Amino acid sequence: MRDTVSERIQQFPQDMAMAQRILLAIDDTDNLESRGTGHRARLLARLLFEQGYARVRGISRHQLFVHPDIRYTSHNSSLCLDLEWSGNSALERLSEITHGFLAEHAAPGSDAAYAIMAYDEVGDDVVAYALSAKDTVLNQDIARDLAKRAGAVLAGVTGDEGGVIGALAAVGLRKTGNDGRFVWVEGVRELTGVLTYEALLGRTGIDAIKPFDGTGPVAHERISVDPWPRPVLINHQAVLLVERAEETNATCDWRLVPREITKRY
Repeated sequence: MRDTVSERIQQFPQDMAMAQRILLAIDDTDNLESRGTGHRARLLARLLFEQGYARVRGISRHQLFVHPDIRYTSHNSSLCLDLEWSGNSALERLSEITHGFLAEHAAPGSDAAYAIMAYDEVGDDVVAYALSAKDTVLNQDIARDLAKRAGAVLAGVTGDEGGVIGALAAVGLRKTGNDGRFVWVEGVRELTGVLTYEALLGRTGIDAIKPFDGTGPVAHERISVDPWPRPVLINHQAVLLVERAEETNATCDWRLVPREITKRY
């Protein structure tokens, strides 16, 4: 995580062998003048790591419905932290930390909220709700009623607490394994220049490198990673999408697909 959350994120105590996989989502933490919710998600991840509670598997951004009846800052997206939560710590502690963090760091005028669920407990009802949030105007009552039935922690922190809608949606969308793009996976935000296929897979949290269209890269082929890569979530993997570099005398064999493509996820 470039803003000092970076390489330390994967070095964690041995008791993480007993860790539980948890999804923690936040929404509506910013305003038009502040840094975005993605930045706050990375700060929260750093806090959880440095306090010895969690290791972060990845942080994904999920696009929700853009509609005149929905209040949002700029793009109506929410963020989900995929955590390995220490087996020695109660989940109530995660809720306390997250609530305190958002109360302190959410921007003035925001309607910040968060949702917490064990990954294995995110059921079809939450996934269906999440998918509907991509093309339907929802409300807090729908989100809160579903959270109670599904056993999710869902809490508003600032403003009118409207972020509960998107926070619960991000949990469901992350569980699908086929929605969103990553704002952080291990080592990615530090990448620059040209690396080989093997180096990218060996030194980062990227699970696969695939072409947007055609046959993919192979061992030893060179991939330009500028500007910084944004893997997308496909079949439960962090996938880096690339395309052939066709320029004469190119210094690489592959380059990142245009950002307009990754924005589709």
